Amino acid sequence: MQLRPLNPVEARVLATLMEKARTVPDSYPLTLNSLVAGCNQKTSREPLMNVSDAQAQEALDSLKLLSLVFESSGSRVARWEHNFQRGVGVPEQSAVLLGLLMLRGPQTAGELRINSERWYRFADISSVEAFLDELQDRAPEKGGPLVIKLARAPGMREQRWAHLLCGPVEPGDTQSQAPLTGAQLHLEGRVEALENEVAMLRSAVQNIYEQLGMSQPGHDE
Repeated sequence: MQLRPLNPVEARVLATLMEKARTVPDSYPLTLNSLVAGCNQKTSREPLMNVSDAQAQEALDSLKLLSLVFESSGSRVARWEHNFQRGVGVPEQSAVLLGLLMLRGPQTAGELRINSERWYRFADISSVEAFLDELQDRAPEKGGPLVIKLARAPGMREQRWAHLLCGPVEPGDTQSQAPLTGAQLHLEGRVEALENEVAMLRSAVQNIYEQLGMSQPGHDE
């Protein structure tokens, strides 16, 4: 399927839905409030963004027209799910890699394998590279390449990969960012886990209010 290039907010909204479907399934599908909070997380995001409710809703409406998201039924409050794998026509593993690249920016195959642990467990780096190569060599009749291998950044042994869902990227655009150390990755993982726990608690409270037919204080939904 040939998609038009996504804008940065559409990519963030779509990838956040993809992430939360796997990391906090009890809170999924997401309400607009939960989605915006996920888009604006301070961890596991590159670049950091400050997406408003209106921007997120506009992105959802546009993505719905592309059949990449849909509104789930059966809830008083609107909740949203992604349809990325079917909408783009890629296997699960490729969808995971593309979601991570949309959320965290360019990464090496090794970084992708580490960062995908809570989404999907790849056997080894070579399996990650095989799916990346497949995405890079995607046939024109299927929509063309979805990733590109960037030039090696100064001081780095491995080349990074970038997604093409927001349009062409120059191979020489390294978007250099110092790779995280093991300690930084560990700390980031702990903060992300805490953020996900908070999201689950918020969802649980919201479900209780829904069952009681009440609106949460301070929420218009």
